[in-house]
Amino acid sequence: MSTQNKIVRKTTADIKKMKAAGEKITVLTAYDYAMSSIMDECDIDIILVGDSLGMVVLGYDTTLPVTMEDMLRHTKAVARGAHSALIVADMPFLSYQISVTAALTNAGQFLQEANAQAVKLEGGREYADVVRKITSAGIPVMAHLGLTPQSIHQIGGFKVQWKKEDAARRIIEDAKIMEESGAFSVVLECIPVGLASEITQSITIPTIGIGAGVNCDGQVLVINDMLGIYDKFTPKHVKKYASLNSEIKKAVKTYIEEVKHGEFPDSEHSFK
Repeated sequence: MSTQNKIVRKTTADIKKMKAAGEKITVLTAYDYAMSSIMDECDIDIILVGDSLGMVVLGYDTTLPVTMEDMLRHTKAVARGAHSALIVADMPFLSYQISVTAALTNAGQFLQEANAQAVKLEGGREYADVVRKITSAGIPVMAHLGLTPQSIHQIGGFKVQWKKEDAARRIIEDAKIMEESGAFSVVLECIPVGLASEITQSITIPTIGIGAGVNCDGQVLVINDMLGIYDKFTPKHVKKYASLNSEIKKAVKTYIEEVKHGEFPDSEHSFK
């Protein structure tokens, strides 16, 4: 059998090599088969199955109600649609905070049952043992520092983090600790540009920015935000590459009008 057209999936080693080569890393969230298929055809580097599905797909106000069952189901769907991108699954609230043993068991489910290639968890030095245990079992971990949505009640809302000097030093140290603990990359969310740049230069693993400036090794956005599907609020760090909300509404309204007036289905869309 010819292997010329065989699709090769990106690995965490490939992602780390991209930083060394100065090649920017592209990351987008996906929550279903259809969207992950489109992203994969576009040659996205990493697809993140984010626990942001709690707000984007399930209609919650925060990510906190998202369960392991939710994440496994959506990760399975994404994995069916993507064959070349590296798939990273978010570990939801309380799936890794309770104990190192529970964290390892839950992380393993994403690889064993849902066909993810890595997991992501929020937090710094307080989860060093968790990251160390998970990676020692052969499960790649993407760390997440800065604005950590699962800690939204503790940090006081969705806002830029680490503006003070002592806090800035702490997050630089946390990034180094995550690297030492075995993480293959780290997301930096809503962090001042200069600090994110300093972190990026301080560690050898890639930084993936979201609201952290252009000097990170890669960027991630929520797909519904960058496509303009949700139009009630647009965070400062989001660039809309399309305005699908208005396009979808236009299509739905046209459909309703045609059905109401008996224009659809016409002969072209009916069986004889």
